[in-house]
Amino acid sequence: MIRNILFDFDGTLVNTNDVIIASWQHTYQTYLGHEVSVERITRCFGEPLLLTMAREFPEVDPEDAAVTYRTFQVKEAEKLVRLFPGIVDMLKALKEAGCQIGIVTSRTRESALRYMNQLNITSYFDDMVNCDDTDVHKPNPEPLLLAMKKLGATAQDSIMVGDSPFDIKCANNAGVRSALVDWRITSDENQQVGKAVADFTIKTPMDLVELIERL
Repeated sequence: MIRNILFDFDGTLVNTNDVIIASWQHTYQTYLGHEVSVERITRCFGEPLLLTMAREFPEVDPEDAAVTYRTFQVKEAEKLVRLFPGIVDMLKALKEAGCQIGIVTSRTRESALRYMNQLNITSYFDDMVNCDDTDVHKPNPEPLLLAMKKLGATAQDSIMVGDSPFDIKCANNAGVRSALVDWRITSDENQQVGKAVADFTIKTPMDLVELIERL
């Protein structure tokens, strides 16, 4: 029986796609003098920010590039960040069913909480693991294993829900069942992650509630 639901944040619960793409284009424009294809950006969704910065802008201190990116994102967040349709109904239904709900994200705690508070969803979550909590990140299983430890969960009573190969491979590596969301814009092909295999695909948030009831 599944009683612990671990969610990725960006692209899964919260539609940060527009603000992330705009922030990356601003950063590329700042350091390279031009924008890049959206596909190049979405291929990196789920990857730790500093790792992407170091690869994309090798002549720039990754921390400096991250400040450029984050400053723009904070400025544009209220206008561009929103919940995906059906997320609140799903969270309410999961809590009513007695589930524990956690977040496993490569975001900083501060930025995740800022969006959660902005969108009035903070109270639905029992705990969070973010990039401040561990030195390794998805697809390494450690962030998910840490989140499960915080919730007192096991692989048998947990499921990881995400939108990218990073999320699914993380679950694979942790021996946890996984669900891939169908409202994603991320690429299914990511050579940095390897073969990621989702146990389930859900078309809408409420499909997850029905899935949990069946498992």
